Amino acid sequence: QVQLVESGGGSVQSGGSLRLSCVISGYTESPYCMAWFRQAPEKGREAVATIDGDGLTPYADSVKGRFTISLDSAKNTLYLEMNSLKPEDTAMYYCAGRQSPPPLGLCTLAVGRDYWGQGTQVTVAS
Repeated sequence: QVQLVESGGGSVQSGGSLRLSCVISGYTESPYCMAWFRQAPEKGREAVATIDGDGLTPYADSVKGRFTISLDSAKNTLYLEMNSLKPEDTAMYYCAGRQSPPPLGLCTLAVGRDYWGQGTQVTVAS
């Protein structure tokens, strides 16, 4: 059974940085389209960034140029480097992945995910 365990969240001042980690375990076949999502209080879940097998990394417009997603396959760990944090980045951040290849082989932000972590809280103070 695939398990995703996030860590690295915390409280920072506006303009600060954090690096989130997601350890991936329990799989017989590597999950596809690993991604980071976030959900702020009373808001819907938002896809932040995803990465595919070729290293392509689509980002949400709200985080482009500030966040970087990466995958260390040797460590089975997904990362999200977050810089120039803003109060509007405050949310619970979740790691997610797919059980099967995406339609047309495209790992988009919108494609469905089957595996989810429990989340790590990021709070940015103004």
